[in-house]
Amino acid sequence: MRRIIALFAAVVSVIAFAAQAADADRPQQLVNEARTTLDSLNKDSNISPNLKLALVKAKGVLIVPSFIKGGFILGGAGGSGVLLARLPDGNWSAPAFITMGEASIGLQIGGSVSEFVFVINNDKALDAVISKKVTFGADIELAAGPFGANVGAQTSMSAGKDMWAFARSQGLFAGGALDGAYIEPRNDWNALYYSQKLEARQIIAAPVIANNRDADELRATLARMSTAGAM
Repeated sequence: MRRIIALFAAVVSVIAFAAQAADADRPQQLVNEARTTLDSLNKDSNISPNLKLALVKAKGVLIVPSFIKGGFILGGAGGSGVLLARLPDGNWSAPAFITMGEASIGLQIGGSVSEFVFVINNDKALDAVISKKVTFGADIELAAGPFGANVGAQTSMSAGKDMWAFARSQGLFAGGALDGAYIEPRNDWNALYYSQKLEARQIIAAPVIANNRDADELRATLARMSTAGAM
C-alpha cells in the first residue's frame, strides 16, 4: 500500500511539474503567435497598406492572435494578447500581457475565431489600457479598419478614435461587434515572462528592467512594419 501511495504521489508531482512548465511556456508562445499575426496581416493586401499607415503615428499596439467567440443566445468570448508601446526614441517597448474578453446576452448564434491588431492612437487610450480594465464603447472609442478576409482596402480611416481595429475572422457570429468587449492587464504572465513582478506600466517605461530577448523578433517585425508605412 505504501508503495502504491508513494507511486501515486510521484505521478501527481510529475503532472504538477509538467503543468507548471507548460504555464511558464505560454507567455512565450503568445509572443511568437503575435509575431505570426503581424506577419499574416502584413501579407494581406486588403489590410497591410492601412495597417502600416496607422502604425506610423501609433502610440501603442495591442495584438490578440486568437479571439474565440461563440454561443447560442448566451454569448461569450475570450483571448490573450500582448501590448507594446512606442518609446521616446521611436523604438518599441517590451511586450506586456493582457486578457481580452466579452460576455453578452442576445440573439446570437454561431462562432468565430479572429486575429486582431489594435492600433492605439493617443496617450489617453494607452494610459487607460496599461492601468486598468477598459471596455470598448465605454472607456475606449474604437473604429474598425479593414475587417475580415475579403473586404476591400480602405482609403481613409475614422479620425479622432482612440483605437483602430484590424482583423481577420474565420466563422460567423451574428449579433453585436466589439462594443462591450474588455481588455485588462495580465500581471501573472508578466511575472512569468520577466521572472519578477512587473505591471504593464513598468514594462513599457523601463525596457532595461523588463528585458527578454525572446521578444526581439516581435519588436523587430513591428519596427519594420511601422517604418514601411512612413515611406
